[in-house]
Amino acid sequence: MKVLVFGESGQVATALRKRSTDMHEIVALGRDQADLGSPDMIRAAVAATDADVIINAAAYTGVDQAEQERDQAEQLNHLAVGTMARAAAKRGLPILHISTDYVFPGDGETPWRPDDTTGAINHYGATKRRGEEALALAGCPYAILRTSWVFSATGHNFVKTMLRLGAERACLTIVGDQIGGPTAADDIADALLQMAPHFTTGQARSGIYHFTGAPDVSWAGFATEIFAQAKITCDVTEIATTDYPTPAARPLNSRLDCSTLDTDFGIQRPDWRQALASVLGDLT
Repeated sequence: MKVLVFGESGQVATALRKRSTDMHEIVALGRDQADLGSPDMIRAAVAATDADVIINAAAYTGVDQAEQERDQAEQLNHLAVGTMARAAAKRGLPILHISTDYVFPGDGETPWRPDDTTGAINHYGATKRRGEEALALAGCPYAILRTSWVFSATGHNFVKTMLRLGAERACLTIVGDQIGGPTAADDIADALLQMAPHFTTGQARSGIYHFTGAPDVSWAGFATEIFAQAKITCDVTEIATTDYPTPAARPLNSRLDCSTLDTDFGIQRPDWRQALASVLGDLT
């Protein structure tokens, strides 16, 4: 199976590139080959590929920055996805697309199901939802994989930030009322590659799926586990989201119900604590 990946240096794209084998040939396109700001480059890349499936691992991920760079976020997370999907539809190519828990408003405590009503509370989440809608309307076979709190040994993420700050300070105040599932980029890559053959053979139904690490935890709880595994002495004091204002509003409830992914593909939620141990090993 040959996989065309939009994105080259992001966390999931990097994890996918590491999995290129005779079984899964991964061709990852960077900005110089497929700039998501250029519809012509996107269409040309899809038209030229001999891949069996497309994975879109590229996105505008700066949640706070998106409140100011609204047009750029709209282009990468929405308009580019639509262009990609319509080009894929002309060739009957399936697309697996990574989305986010931020499409939901984040109220309540019940895990969000794929068919629940969305309602993003920030511009980033709204652009990601519009990208989902554009993909669904394009006519190509597709899977949207919503995930949350992505971490790895590469790129910018919460784990690497905590390791840096924990080494510098004796105590940190971390938000304790936002709850979600930390998810390793390696686990996301494995899930996508497990899903892909079902689409290349026409055996899968198009739709939205959820995939996050387990168990659900707060950011403060996540930080505490990072410090424990890394053997860093740094006390964590929990604070409320209202005590840590950010340009973009954050959902309090980022729990995702991942049961349909298990039912349709046999993919269960991985333990993020085990993945964390692996990431820490890569970083030391």
